[in-house]
Amino acid sequence: MKARAKSPKERLEAERARAKRAALRALKRAKDAAETQKVALSTWEGEFLGSVETRVARYGRAFRDPEKGGPGAALSMLQTQKLKEIAGKAKGGKSGLRRSRFGNVG
Repeated sequence: MKARAKSPKERLEAERARAKRAALRALKRAKDAAETQKVALSTWEGEFLGSVETRVARYGRAFRDPEKGGPGAALSMLQTQKLKEIAGKAKGGKSGLRRSRFGNVG
């Protein structure tokens, strides 16, 4: 028996739900890693994780302006970057981006 093909609206909703779950998992992993490694997050970083988690759980995404992120993304590009920096700090890596003299990331 063949499954019914999903409509474009159903596919879009499924994609948004998948992005929401992925963002919530990433936020939880970063928070858990910081607690496990006993890394002291700044008050701003703690508030950032909490507020982004609340907005993603409530609205499905943490930003409103479509120019700041992809159409199916739950986090904006800058929020994703900050989350990666916090996760790196929690894992003991270097925080912040390394930049070469000419502005290329690397």
